[in-house]
Amino acid sequence: MRGLPTPTEKLLASTAVKERRPPLDTREAATYVNERANYLEKLRCIGGGPVYIKRKGKVKYDPDDLDTGKRTSTSQGVAA
Repeated sequence: MRGLPTPTEKLLASTAVKERRPPLDTREAATYVNERANYLEKLRCIGGGPVYIKRKGKVKYDPDDLDTGKRTSTSQGVAA
């Protein structure tokens, strides 16, 4: 019979790294959520769309955010 986990086992379990999936561009994200790319583009402008990241002019979506249904808009201010 196995006893309680050791402190090392607890540490390893608490620091386990979740496998990250690569970010998706607008077209890939639209396919992933079964929508059209221009629909996601519209949602970025009017609000209510999935959370996205914009770097060097390119928009990317985290698949985890698409799974959880997190939403944001371009009209929201930057968090301080």
